[in-house]
Amino acid sequence: MPTIPANGIDIAYEVHGGGPPLVMLHGATSIGREDFAAQIPLFSKAFLCYLPDARGHGGTRWDAAKGFRYDSLVDDLAGFVDGLGLETFHLIGFSMGAMTALQFAVRQPERLRTIVVVGITTEREPRASVGRRLMDPARADREDPAWAARLSRRHDAGQGEGAWRRLLPAIAADIAVQPLLSPRDLHRIDPPALVACGDRDPFVPVEHASGIRRQLPDGRLFVAPDCGHEVMSRKPSLFNEALAGFYRATEETARRRSEAAVAAGDEAGATRLTSTPAVLRRQPEGNPLAGEPPASDGSDQDWLADSSR
Repeated sequence: MPTIPANGIDIAYEVHGGGPPLVMLHGATSIGREDFAAQIPLFSKAFLCYLPDARGHGGTRWDAAKGFRYDSLVDDLAGFVDGLGLETFHLIGFSMGAMTALQFAVRQPERLRTIVVVGITTEREPRASVGRRLMDPARADREDPAWAARLSRRHDAGQGEGAWRRLLPAIAADIAVQPLLSPRDLHRIDPPALVACGDRDPFVPVEHASGIRRQLPDGRLFVAPDCGHEVMSRKPSLFNEALAGFYRATEETARRRSEAAVAAGDEAGATRLTSTPAVLRRQPEGNPLAGEPPASDGSDQDWLADSSR
């Protein structure tokens, strides 16, 4: 697994596919290849997908006993994309990764061509209460030993045996005190945005997700029916269809943002600034999630034509 030095740590990451860059941020206690397992096969056909491990997770070594703060995650992301030379990019985040994505977007909205946030609220509750209850190592051992075993499998090799037992309460403590984003903050996030949640998410009431969408200058809302927190894995077909539709619908805006970056003198990043890949264009017939393209009937653009990857 490659690493890149950023913000004083070595960030481990996976990379899949080819095309314009898409950075995918996992949720608390998880890793990218598990949170986005149902998305990687499709979107790696269209994008160069980067999946960094957050500090204290997977292969990005960090002892949570030293502190675990949301602003460090945002600084880590900035250092990561700078280290890769990504002047602008698509960004998607889930849960903790979604808060990191929003915070980064407030700081540097001009660097994002699009942003997708899944399973996040900018309100303290119920996120803090649910997090405090779930992020309890003793509860995991007692009530959910299968999850405790998954946490060991995900993190022991990179962090040391049992390090996740320090990580969980550190995450819960940060949720309880981290500054909240205001409507004014959200108004700064001007790239095309998709806010997604499940209608039964214990962390994120639908009205909270809808409230974020209303504060974003170019926001959209996707609510997965009969679904809890893990929208990407619980409703993968619906989520992938919504995400593919979002990228198709925002193609022109993303292109303009790319061109603006080039016009501002971004020669180094110019080769990465392309339009929405053809694999996600509207297909003349059938499912936009299909693994193979349908035969073109001559209408619209051919599904595989004109790719600038």
